[in-house]
Amino acid sequence: MTESTLGTAVRTVLRRAIDTYRDNPEAAGWLHQHLTRFDEPLRLAIAGKVKAGKSTLLNALVGEDLAPTDAGECTRVVTWYVDGHAPGVALYPRGGGAPRALRIERAGGSLRIDLAGTPADDVDRLVVTWPSASLRTTALIDTPGIGSLSIGTSARTHQFLTPEDSPTAADAVLYLMRHLHSTDVGFLEAFHDQGVARAAPVNTIAVLSRADEVGVGRPDALLSARRIASRYRSDNQLRGLCQTVVAVAGLLAHTARTLRQEEYVALTRLAALPGDELDMLLLSADRFVAADGTVELSPEVRGALYDRLGMFGLRLSTTLIRQGVGGSAALATELVRRSGLDELRRVLATQFTERRDLLKARSALIALDLVLRRDPRPAAAPLIAEVERILDGAHEFAELRLISELRGRVVRLPRELVDEAERLLGAEGDVAARRLGVDIGSDPAELRAAALDALGQWRRRADSPLSNRAVAGAARVVVRSCEGILATLPR
Repeated sequence: MTESTLGTAVRTVLRRAIDTYRDNPEAAGWLHQHLTRFDEPLRLAIAGKVKAGKSTLLNALVGEDLAPTDAGECTRVVTWYVDGHAPGVALYPRGGGAPRALRIERAGGSLRIDLAGTPADDVDRLVVTWPSASLRTTALIDTPGIGSLSIGTSARTHQFLTPEDSPTAADAVLYLMRHLHSTDVGFLEAFHDQGVARAAPVNTIAVLSRADEVGVGRPDALLSARRIASRYRSDNQLRGLCQTVVAVAGLLAHTARTLRQEEYVALTRLAALPGDELDMLLLSADRFVAADGTVELSPEVRGALYDRLGMFGLRLSTTLIRQGVGGSAALATELVRRSGLDELRRVLATQFTERRDLLKARSALIALDLVLRRDPRPAAAPLIAEVERILDGAHEFAELRLISELRGRVVRLPRELVDEAERLLGAEGDVAARRLGVDIGSDPAELRAAALDALGQWRRRADSPLSNRAVAGAARVVVRSCEGILATLPR
C-alpha cells in the first residue's frame, strides 16, 4: 500500500465514520477535523525545557523574527504559526468560544502580541497568520517551556502534546535540549505513545539546540556538539524515543537568517582590528561590551551584537571575514551552514516532509480508534474491520513497528544489520536512494542493482534455518520494503 493509497483508504474510512457518528456532533466534528488535516500543512510542534531556545530556533526555521524570545505572557501560551495572505493573530479562549483578533505590531524588528488584558491561563492557544514560504508546507507550534517554575505553564505543554483523552494535535515534534537530562528522557517516554498505529518514534527528532555552549563558545564548539549528538544517537534508550539527534547553534542560525547590513558593517570593523587586540576583546562578554577605545563601536552596538550572536558567533563571524568571506549575504549563508540549521532542515525534509501522508494517516487512525473505543455501537463494526484491514495491509506501519522494535531491542540483530535494516525501512528518508544508501544522483540502473542486491541478502536471512522466529519475521518485513523500492524504479 503506497502512501497515496494509504491516504485514500484513511480518508474513505474517516468519511464512513463521520456518517456513522452523525448523531454524535462531538465525535463527528473531531473526525472531520482529521479529514481536513490531510489537506493542511504538516503540524510540527517545538518543545523543550525552559531556555532550551525553542522560539529562537522557530525564528531561524522561518527566517523572520516572529516568536517572542523574552519571558513575556505570550511565551506561556501554545502559539501556532501558519501561512496566510495577511498578518494577523487570533486568540482562542480556554473552554471554547469564538476566537477574537488581537493587535499585532513590530518593535525593534520583533513581533509583539498584546493579549489585551487576557490572562495567559484563560488562553487555549494563539494562532499567528503570517505570509511565509517556510510555513506553506509546515505549520510550526511553539509550546511553553517544560520544567517552568510555573506549574501551569509546564502543564500546558504536557496537555497539548500528551493529552489524556485525545491524540495530540501535532503530527510531529522537535524536542530541544541543552544536554540529555533525566527530565528530557521522562518527557520523551511520556510522549512516545503505544498502540496499534503509534508504536514508533517516527514523529520525534531531538535537537541539541544550544550547541555553541557545549564548547563554551570556542571556535570548535560545534564539532564537540556534533560528537555528543552522535553519541546520543547511539544510546539505546534514546534511539527508542526519537528518530535522530541533531546539533544546532540556534542563536547563530536565527541571527544568520535575519542578519542586517549594519551588523555586517560592525563585524567588518571588528575583523579589521589587529589579531591580538581582537583576541583580547573577545575573551569574555564583559570585556567585549565594556572595553573602551579599542574599536569605533559604541558599547550599545557591541551589546546588541553580543545579544544577537553570542561569543561563539562573534568569534566565528570575525574569523570568516578575515578569511575572505565578503558581503552580508555570503557571511549569512556560511553562518547558517556552520550553525547546523541546514542539516536540521534536511533531516526535517527526509523524516517529516517526505512522510507527510503517513504521519497524517497515523494521527487520523489514532483519533478514529479513540472514537470507536469511546462510543462502541453495532454500526461501527465494519469500521473496526476496515481499520484492521488498513493496518494489516499498510506496509508503512509494519516498517514503523519494526524500526521501534529494533531500537527498543525487542528484535535483536547484529549492529551492522540494524543500521542497514533501519535504512531500508526508511528511517533515513523515504527516497529510494536514501533507503538503499547510494548517492541521490545515482541512475536507475545503479538503484535497481542495489535494490536487487539488498533483496537477495534479506531473503536469505528470512529463509535461513539459523534465523530465529523474530529475526526471520523482521527480515521478511525488510524484504517487502526492498520489493516496494524495486516497484518504484523504472525497468
